[in-house]
Amino acid sequence: MWPPYTYHHLLAFLLTFLSYVLLHSSRKTFSNVKVSISAQWTPSAFQQNGSTSSLSPGETWEENKLFADMGEATLFLGALDSIFLFSYAVEFVFGTLTEWLQFYNVYFYCFLWVINGLLQSTVWPCVVAIMGNWFGKSGRGFVFGLWSACASVGNILGAFLASSVLKYGYEYAFLVTSVVQFAGGVVVFFGLLTSPKEIGEFIFVQDTDSQRPLISDDEDELCDEYSIQQRDEEPEPQPKAIGFLQAFCLPGVIPYSLAYACLKLVNYSFFFWLPFYLSKNFGWKEVQADRLSVWYDVGGIVGGTVQGLISDLLGKRAPVLAISLLLAMGALVGYSHSPNNQLVNGALLATTGFLIGGPSNMISSAISADLGRQEALQNSQEALATVTGIVDGTGSIGAAGGQYLVSLIESKLGWMCVFYFFIIMVG
Repeated sequence: MWPPYTYHHLLAFLLTFLSYVLLHSSRKTFSNVKVSISAQWTPSAFQQNGSTSSLSPGETWEENKLFADMGEATLFLGALDSIFLFSYAVEFVFGTLTEWLQFYNVYFYCFLWVINGLLQSTVWPCVVAIMGNWFGKSGRGFVFGLWSACASVGNILGAFLASSVLKYGYEYAFLVTSVVQFAGGVVVFFGLLTSPKEIGEFIFVQDTDSQRPLISDDEDELCDEYSIQQRDEEPEPQPKAIGFLQAFCLPGVIPYSLAYACLKLVNYSFFFWLPFYLSKNFGWKEVQADRLSVWYDVGGIVGGTVQGLISDLLGKRAPVLAISLLLAMGALVGYSHSPNNQLVNGALLATTGFLIGGPSNMISSAISADLGRQEALQNSQEALATVTGIVDGTGSIGAAGGQYLVSLIESKLGWMCVFYFFIIMVG
């Protein structure tokens, strides 16, 4: 039986959801404009053939040749993805300032992406910890499964915002998403309550064992497990923050962190490279590729919610993840042989997103919250943020190394070998 939720629960859910939607929409912009950026950074086909007679004065003036050909530019874009994830929002500075100042430098882009990654790395552990403060384990799979769709919704929003202004120049894609993100940040700053304690209330959350059956023979267990009451006595002393090594050695943290490293590598490869792959492999326009790529995120939204609900009904997370990832291997094989048809491609993308994005959302949200609320931690909120940071950080390290490998494998062996690499990581 799910506990009763209040207006404050809804507000915490919506504002944390909004904050990560806007963050991911700005993050998605980079993958949506890769074709335009690589074209901007490399000589045109006319110049490579030794002819400039067909170029307009504006095109000649705006050429910024950081790399000799498209292959080198693609490798550098992969390196930027890795730099971002290694340091994991100054997103608007990358796209807008350098274009307006006509300043192009490889090391400057690397520096900006390091700062970008460092600033964004703090967000996910914080919002998961806030959600853990408001929502107990009862129904957590469904609630967190639905809430973790924020990343996919942000990807969809970012894709549509970027594609709507891409015709004016890729720098405007960064500018638009950044303005929207700034406005949302103001709303979150003034409206978000991080804990029931901020309104003078305390919360009883009994995190029962995830292995406990959904229906018990003991009728005494039908009592409410979740309530909010007015504080009528002095608060208990705050628990000390858990150490990093202590959190890392908690049961389940290491295996789930390693599994998430492999899974996030695949998930973020789709995130960073899917529009580029669709445009280059099928010859579709960049705007078409951007909008078609949202079907992967649609599948991830449905997958995270449905699989979270199933895990609640079963009382177990691991079997749901294992079955989904086994099916994901087949989905990757099928998508790698997708025909040049947008309808079929979109359907295969949604299926792949359901089977890969769903488990990724579950591990990064519901399972991280489960790990951070174990009995050994005595419901320490500090431990929840630490454990979430370990799981997400380990995943980001795996994803970081993978992004450069994707560009390297693609340039040397082709896209089919990239999909074989994904299948190995998922398995």
